[in-house]
Amino acid sequence: MIAGIIGKTTTFPKISKMLKLLRHRGSNNSAMRTLKNGAVGCGELEFSPQATPALCGEKEPFVLLEGDLYNPRSPSEMSNVALLRELYLKHGKKCFSMLDGSWSCAIIDENNEVILARDSIGARPLIYGTKNNELYFASEAKALVDHSAEVYELAPGYYYSSKEGLQTFPGFTPKVPDFETPEEAAKILRELVIEAVKKRMKDGSVEGVSISGGLDSSITAAVAKKFNPNLKLFSTTTKRYPGEDIGYAKLMASYLGLEHHIYRITDHDIARIIPRAVWYLESYDEDCITGIISNFYTSRMVSKFTNCTLVGEGADELFGGYFRELKKVSDPAQKEKIARKLLNIAYNTALRRLDRGWMANSVHYRAPFLDSAVVAFSHKIPMELKVKYDRAQQREVEKWILREAFRDYLPPEVADRPKLRFARGVGVDDLIDEITASKVSKKELEKNPKTQQGIVLNSPKELYFYRIFRRYFPAGYENLMVRWDPFKKLGWFKQFVKNYIGDDTKGYIGLA
Repeated sequence: MIAGIIGKTTTFPKISKMLKLLRHRGSNNSAMRTLKNGAVGCGELEFSPQATPALCGEKEPFVLLEGDLYNPRSPSEMSNVALLRELYLKHGKKCFSMLDGSWSCAIIDENNEVILARDSIGARPLIYGTKNNELYFASEAKALVDHSAEVYELAPGYYYSSKEGLQTFPGFTPKVPDFETPEEAAKILRELVIEAVKKRMKDGSVEGVSISGGLDSSITAAVAKKFNPNLKLFSTTTKRYPGEDIGYAKLMASYLGLEHHIYRITDHDIARIIPRAVWYLESYDEDCITGIISNFYTSRMVSKFTNCTLVGEGADELFGGYFRELKKVSDPAQKEKIARKLLNIAYNTALRRLDRGWMANSVHYRAPFLDSAVVAFSHKIPMELKVKYDRAQQREVEKWILREAFRDYLPPEVADRPKLRFARGVGVDDLIDEITASKVSKKELEKNPKTQQGIVLNSPKELYFYRIFRRYFPAGYENLMVRWDPFKKLGWFKQFVKNYIGDDTKGYIGLA
């Protein structure tokens, strides 16, 4: 995790307190640097020498990095953050388009320019705000509560410069092959996913895979076993209402012959975790709160064995996993547009609960399906190969091309299994509805239908979450919550701008 205060001369106690609030993201080591006009700091989780350091530079430019980079480098043992510093010194801000990985970063240049940047997918968050002409930034908003009444989440694929304001940059897009037949497409996809898993395991840090029993995590586990036959698998279900996922997860673990650990979430677990879930997630969206609970308890279990794991997130957005939403659209071009948008808005929903749920317990996650080459190739695959009608099953099959690519890696029951919403598959949905039913009534929602900032609340349950949210965060943090809605007429960034900063995008927060 990273944090900084730029503006007036500041002291270590301020930055130290910010880092303490984010300690769950980097609990092993910490480092700080005093600047001419501020201070920066980071927390680290210890992995390999390549992945662990988060701060680089004994003099400007100081570079802070959260996440992973997979670019080749010389020497090969050069750390990710040192590589970023080297590329910045050679190419300036153009280096952001050269970075292959999942990352967010801050650079303090020798000319007092402050640059914040985030990759085009946006799994790694970066939040910032201002007060009295000082700029504050951190990996999570909770570190800024004492300093800024309003905060902004840097959008994926953008950088903010204290001299240039908000700017977009082209994401890293490697060249991937074309294809003529579905068989060729499946073969190329298979090779790219295998390479993506291999890249994320190359440094030897990964010791486990989070497996739900669904297609994506099962493929991830099956491929990962080839590079580490001693991997452990981790799953979560609920004790009172076990979802159907756990049966498939057990089947997959037996099929692969891997050690399998299961945590069964109790009613008490859910009641106890809700306030902490709101705190870690920094959102009151009911779907995100429900989704983070299983991520949190899985990562807590994983933390007893390893601090680096693989996850299967990303495949739904890339390969038509949300086919029920896509079925609402008949025009193929519009369907492709909606499918692309699902990836663009994922950082506010699926990726947020993934990031905050895993990092809450100091577990670093790596998502092979979000690999730049896999993402680039997914854009070449037409929708009719992602969602295809299967006569034998008499249904439309979501992620058809992905299933075909890895059919021989999986038992038939998993390869042909229909997608099930994550929280429903785990069994959390029913329990959380029961537990929150007595907290807020429908009449209370009718009296309080909106947040202080005018955001409509969807249910009594969400009003309950919102009240918890306001215990921790000021009203100016409400717009950190953006709903999963691929059918909004506004473009996704226009929606972001409207929700977060009004109509003025120039300067963004205006520090020169």
